[in-house]
Amino acid sequence: MVRLRLKRFGRRHRPCYRIAAFDARAPRDGRAIEEDLGVYDPLESDDAKKVSLNRERIIYWLEQGAQPSEAVASILKKNGIYVESRSRRARRKKARRSAAGNA
Repeated sequence: MVRLRLKRFGRRHRPCYRIAAFDARAPRDGRAIEEDLGVYDPLESDDAKKVSLNRERIIYWLEQGAQPSEAVASILKKNGIYVESRSRRARRKKARRSAAGNA
């Protein structure tokens, strides 16, 4: 399974993260399938510069079935890319609600 996760780079006490597509079994800073999906700088004060995303490639990976980590899902939701209804957890919640409503 492919996951969209954050890969840390930068220097000590000054983290910066790349959004990358990983095999789910790979370590956090291990080899990525594709790394050029975006950059997240949590210490940047300007919100416009905090996140830069390659929207086409992120949408491509989501359509291929890649699951974003919680942090990446949050970043994508704030930027209008990731719709929670696509996530597995959201589908399960919806199924439980409809089952509880029918009972």
